[in-house]
Amino acid sequence: MSTILVTGGAGFIGSHLCETLLSQGHRVLCVDNLSSGSRENVKTLLKHPQFRFIEHNVQVPLKLSEPVDAIYHLASRASPADFGPHGLDILMTNSIGTLNLLNLAKEHRAKLLFASTSEVYGEPAVSPQPETYWGNVNPNGPRSVYDEAKRFGEALCMAFHRTHGLDVRIARLFNTYGPRMRMNDGRVVPNFILQALADKPLTLYGDGSQTRSMCYVTDTVSGLIALMTKASAGSVTNIGTDRELTMRELAELVLKLTGSKSKLAKLPALPDDPTRRKPELGRAKALGWSAQVSLEDGLRETIAYYQARLPAEGCSPDAGPL
Repeated sequence: MSTILVTGGAGFIGSHLCETLLSQGHRVLCVDNLSSGSRENVKTLLKHPQFRFIEHNVQVPLKLSEPVDAIYHLASRASPADFGPHGLDILMTNSIGTLNLLNLAKEHRAKLLFASTSEVYGEPAVSPQPETYWGNVNPNGPRSVYDEAKRFGEALCMAFHRTHGLDVRIARLFNTYGPRMRMNDGRVVPNFILQALADKPLTLYGDGSQTRSMCYVTDTVSGLIALMTKASAGSVTNIGTDRELTMRELAELVLKLTGSKSKLAKLPALPDDPTRRKPELGRAKALGWSAQVSLEDGLRETIAYYQARLPAEGCSPDAGPL
């Protein structure tokens, strides 16, 4: 049994990761300041004897009285809806917060996996995007608080690896979706599903030709674990699917699966919204990992999750950024 620390552990991806690690027999320390995570996401874990919840902001150094073998650093707001009001928090979490976690990993001689993002590729000039591609990011645009924060976090991890020999791995996640995404998260999957369930127009930004490669949350989690256990120190690996589809195609699929009679509505294109997202997955597949959940099955699970919670939470499925 290893002791594993998960930052952002009460968040969307982090809570699923905590569950899986516990099921594999590990002790899990879940760290979250609940700024975008929720106790609801981990309420079934709180009584587990090998689970400990620590309410803490990673921008402040964390002191632990027990040893740690591995750290998954997932803490960060990730929704474009948060980039404006919480931009400084995102920057500090991925810079100062990452520095604090790297120092903690160095102190405990622990491995650290940094959850980066496909957003480091910006508006890509190549597709699919390989890990060797340096990206095309607007450094001072409205999305830069997230894009550049993750790029800096990657650089910081590699500096610790080269300077201190720290065992770090970097995962670039592509468009994870699934249960436990916040109702008003603002990303495209909850937007479309909630709009469809409320018989409101599904909002497309621009002409809806932007592409994404959607990855169900359990596949993302298994990919993170594969990187932690099988990837080499200092490696960078894309985690996602190679099924690329336009936002119009995604909207039409959500309408089909929900049985909604909603129409599609166009809104002005968002600034710096990437036109293409598709990962090159050779490195992940070399580790024996590939996504297993089809988009249709993943969307059905996600739709059911929101259907069960929409009346109780009274969420308004208003339009938000992709």
